[in-house]
Amino acid sequence: MRSLRVNWRILLGIVLTCSSENVMAQKDGFNDDEAAVLPYVLPDPLRMQNGNRVDSAERWRTERRSELLNLFAEHVYGYTPKTPTDLKVQFEVGNVDADALGGQAIRKEVTMTFQRGDRKLAVGILIYSPKSDKPSPVFLGLNFNGNHAVHSDPNITLNTHWMRANSKTGVVDHRSTESSRGVEASRWQVEKLIENNFALATIYYGDIDPDYGENDKGTKDSWQNGLHPLFYSEGQVKPGPTEWGSIGAWSWGLSRALDYLETDPAIDAKHVAVIGHSRLGKTSLWAGAQDERFALVISNDSGCGGAALNKRNFGETVKRINSSFPHWFSDAFTKYDDNEAAMPIDQHELIALVAPRPVYVASAAEDTWADPRGEFLAAYFADPVYRLLGVPGITLTSDAMPSVNEPVNKGRIGYHIRSGVHDVTAYDWDQYLAFAKQHFR
Repeated sequence: MRSLRVNWRILLGIVLTCSSENVMAQKDGFNDDEAAVLPYVLPDPLRMQNGNRVDSAERWRTERRSELLNLFAEHVYGYTPKTPTDLKVQFEVGNVDADALGGQAIRKEVTMTFQRGDRKLAVGILIYSPKSDKPSPVFLGLNFNGNHAVHSDPNITLNTHWMRANSKTGVVDHRSTESSRGVEASRWQVEKLIENNFALATIYYGDIDPDYGENDKGTKDSWQNGLHPLFYSEGQVKPGPTEWGSIGAWSWGLSRALDYLETDPAIDAKHVAVIGHSRLGKTSLWAGAQDERFALVISNDSGCGGAALNKRNFGETVKRINSSFPHWFSDAFTKYDDNEAAMPIDQHELIALVAPRPVYVASAAEDTWADPRGEFLAAYFADPVYRLLGVPGITLTSDAMPSVNEPVNKGRIGYHIRSGVHDVTAYDWDQYLAFAKQHFR
């Protein structure tokens, strides 16, 4: 087992400093200059809030893990309200093609319906599974542009719900058109997954909760669409100041999709990898931290509020993300605008909440907005928790940044930084498939 001395010295309060004396001010909530990273201290994932040391796997499982989950709910993502006793959840399978992808796969659409009183929410799951005589492991993730955007298959139901305006993705007046079919296909690599005997399950994230908040222009019913109203108490019109935002709702929806997958005979529900890109990478981490049924967790270019360390203040900052997307988090997160040093937690501890399950964090070299180094450091400093639980975390002996396009994937914590921009590419999927095969044997 490698020495953890460097980790512990930093985690116990040695200040991490920038490499240059030329410390510059932040610019509009965004910093793209490594020399402007101010000194910061990371909290120790293995020390309780009362100062007690977490010195055993049992103490992690029974005390510290729940404490950290509570801290992330309290300070970042908001608490998930208790599920109302009168909330009805149903699954209905429809639109099955037993010879999809030229006869190589089975495609099906499943509708999850959530109903409480006269309010109903329908969420569609698109599933491609290999033709096999045994259940297949599956990648489960949310998509940005509707299930029909994942593949050019003309028989996938066109999503007609509200979409973020984007002429490049065939969205007109916040609604999808036929030209939007397959616009996200490169991000999902359906054929590659099937060839490698993996299934894919995906959901349009806006089905669960539309991606707008009360400050977005052109929306007249903020917090009245999507999942949140199904949880409101009498007279409530928006989430409370410590309750979940959109990331919390999207995460909850992923767990409900897993509920369905556990009933599908074509799916090996013990081997479900939850995956997300950008804001949905933040979501996959929060979903994987809360729901230990997810066997593997993947964060692709998730940045601030995801895998990147908040205290580094590099790339998109807490203030900037709260200004642009206040509905993603709880109101409590705004306490840390220009005040990241006061946070009692940081994102390496979110990654540690996945332990001892495998987790993979990926960055892109040109994606400075998401802070690739901050994403790597969060993965690196999650390692002590994995070691305490008796499994190898990240197989590196220093916090030196790995080379571009040279994955680190031998332990339970995988990482790569690839060439290119903010995206999900075939290269990324090659690494995720190899990592999943390694841990799903």
